[in-house]
Amino acid sequence: MTETASDLIDAKIAALGGWRGETLARLRAAIRAADPDVVEEVKWRKPSNPSGVPVWEHDGMICTGEIYKDKVKLTFANGARLDDPKGLFNSSLDGNTRRAIDVREGETVDEAALKALVRGAVAVNLASARKE
Repeated sequence: MTETASDLIDAKIAALGGWRGETLARLRAAIRAADPDVVEEVKWRKPSNPSGVPVWEHDGMICTGEIYKDKVKLTFANGARLDDPKGLFNSSLDGNTRRAIDVREGETVDEAALKALVRGAVAVNLASARKE
């Protein structure tokens, strides 16, 4: 039986356990709730990171979910093009393309604001797809 990307992400969350697994699971649930048509992928699998990086896409990349020792990072591929009225972006702020949200142990993310960012990212992707 071939494992789907969703199966691989489930396994990554289970293997992480603790606050990082719980955080990634909550962020993933919000992303999926914001865009029922989101496609889950796992990219950049390599010996140093055999479980790869969860990626959420809809007509292009929305964001990635990276795991570090001290944080869970959601990096939005076109984050610089998104309105962020609640100020969720707190990392990768100096580039002109990506923006990220670093979530550390004990921190929570405004779920409504995250869903708005996801919907905004989908809108940017759809607008870009129409131009091609």
